Amino acid sequence: MCGVFGIHGHEEAANIAYLGLHALQHRGQESAGLVAVQPDDGRLRRHVEMGLVSDIFDRETLAKLPGRMAIGHVRYSTAGSSELRNAQPFVFEYAGGQVSIAHNGNLVNAEELRVELEAMGSIFQTSSDTEVIVHLMARAKEPDVLGKLTTALRRVRGAYSVIVMTNDGRMFAARDPNGFRPLVIGRLKDAFVLSSETCAFDLVEAEFIREIEPGEIVQIEKGGMTSHRIASGPGDTNSTFCVFEHVYFARPDSLVNGKSVYRARERMGRKLAQECPPPPAGKSEDEFVVVPVPDSGVPAAIGYSKESGIPFEMGLIRSHYVGRTFIEPQESIRHFGVRLKLSPVRSVVDGKRVIVVDDSLVRGTTSRKIVKMLRGAGAREVHLRISAPPTTHPCFYGIDTPNRAELVAASHTIEEIGRYVTCDSIGYLSHEGMMQSVGTMAEPNGEGLGYCSACFTGRYPVPLGSSDLVQLRSRKNARA
Repeated sequence: MCGVFGIHGHEEAANIAYLGLHALQHRGQESAGLVAVQPDDGRLRRHVEMGLVSDIFDRETLAKLPGRMAIGHVRYSTAGSSELRNAQPFVFEYAGGQVSIAHNGNLVNAEELRVELEAMGSIFQTSSDTEVIVHLMARAKEPDVLGKLTTALRRVRGAYSVIVMTNDGRMFAARDPNGFRPLVIGRLKDAFVLSSETCAFDLVEAEFIREIEPGEIVQIEKGGMTSHRIASGPGDTNSTFCVFEHVYFARPDSLVNGKSVYRARERMGRKLAQECPPPPAGKSEDEFVVVPVPDSGVPAAIGYSKESGIPFEMGLIRSHYVGRTFIEPQESIRHFGVRLKLSPVRSVVDGKRVIVVDDSLVRGTTSRKIVKMLRGAGAREVHLRISAPPTTHPCFYGIDTPNRAELVAASHTIEEIGRYVTCDSIGYLSHEGMMQSVGTMAEPNGEGLGYCSACFTGRYPVPLGSSDLVQLRSRKNARA
């Protein structure tokens, strides 16, 4: 996951983009960057660093990024290592001028294309899959940037929500034909605004217009906005939006795929209570308490509480000075972050039968630590409820779920997972229940209509590549 933001036609473009990145910080915490167009010479000015938006930019830094156009990026890596050379937005110069690009997603045929391009003489500056798009643009025969970008995007496969900015005053935004990742358009007075999520529009007080459609390229220039198609035919577009955006990744105050993230998660909690109710009550009606794993588990826990009638309490307090443990790039940091991030409230859980509601369970290590902390704070019982199905397969479209060997549900039954995390009982939301909660029905093959849920089913809507490509990836991973 990453977050992208762009603004065209505002006198304080870099400042607005900086605020937009603040709102998208949850989508990536490894690096952040901004690129703006210098008004007098038309050059793209860039500032990127490793770390958080608030630590990277200040008044002095933003003052060095003047102009009426800017794009920004917050990153966490799914392709390319976590280092400064892979921090986006990238800026490249070729025969057609300067171009900057910010990308959210993952290209499943990037390695294949990279080998092809290197054989033709291309020299790559980064290990990011995003750079493949720019090399394809540079080699395209079309005379204009729109044509070059369209040609390049027709060759890549997988997930991409990209913003491209040129030094001649144009901005482009595009989503892949499957629409895996979100990308929306808004207006701020006379300026056009682009963002991964609508929560950034709320912060900068921009008006939401619409989502960029799967397979669409939007061109923004001084004369206004025009829409174009990437797909060569109507059959080349097949919307499979990532359901995990609803489950975990998007901010609850955002609208993604036209739906409220908060309400979808609340419905997941209600459905979870129906499918996995609490154990039978004892003598006292107040012995149970529903406790969320903050912050992403809160809406589902509220739904569970409403449906079950069990009181909702904040029995775990999150330190907001620690980032999201799921997207920390290093395992040692992630495990340290779990202990530092959450603290139990003894007065809430002491002597109680605690129903802990979390949005997902990937490796199981975090849940195991949470159960231990709650028992240490006096909980009589700990019952774990997950408002999503078991995560059994890795994602290749832009979410850094690990390989299958690290996914506990890929090799263990639900009962075995419960024993591993040491809870008294465990329950998952069904795939059908999840799909109903986001507002769609499951198809006969088990997929949700218009959604990708490959991390739960193993059915990938875009082919991952040939056996030769899989072997190539293995060799590169071994070298890394």
